[in-house]
Amino acid sequence: MDRAQKEAFVADLHGRLEGAELMVVGHYRGLTVAQMTQLRGNMRQEGGEVQVSKNRLAKLAFKGTPFTVVEEFMTGPTALAFSKDPVAAAKVAQKFADDHENFVVVGGALGEKKLSAEEVKALSKMPSLDELRGKLVGLLQAPAQKIASVTQAPAGQVARVIAAKSEAA
Repeated sequence: MDRAQKEAFVADLHGRLEGAELMVVGHYRGLTVAQMTQLRGNMRQEGGEVQVSKNRLAKLAFKGTPFTVVEEFMTGPTALAFSKDPVAAAKVAQKFADDHENFVVVGGALGEKKLSAEEVKALSKMPSLDELRGKLVGLLQAPAQKIASVTQAPAGQVARVIAAKSEAA
């Protein structure tokens, strides 16, 4: 890459990182191209991205974002996984690391808080934003369904009593 390409890359990565809530840093030494493609596809399905970059260029892209705290993890061949959802990147990266021994999660950042590998693993076990929204909608709909069934029950009981009296007569 020449200087102009490097500057364009740093500016592009910086722009994509500005909208992210979570970043996971992993070492990918020994992964095949097909495995990296699989990781990228899995991350894209969950609304995240995976970027492999020279560490020096990534550190330049971190300036002005909350992710400057992960600079200490930037050694060796690193892959950056980031997402707007505060859980998605951790879920996908951790699942991929569990399935592939050559991918190791070394840490990350949630906003300005630096996360250790153990904290990323704990975060990956939390429900995603969409799952939480689904549970919340279910909880909000449950009382309405119960009210509807309770208000319909007395009318049904009256109808059964009348039907029983008419059959008895």
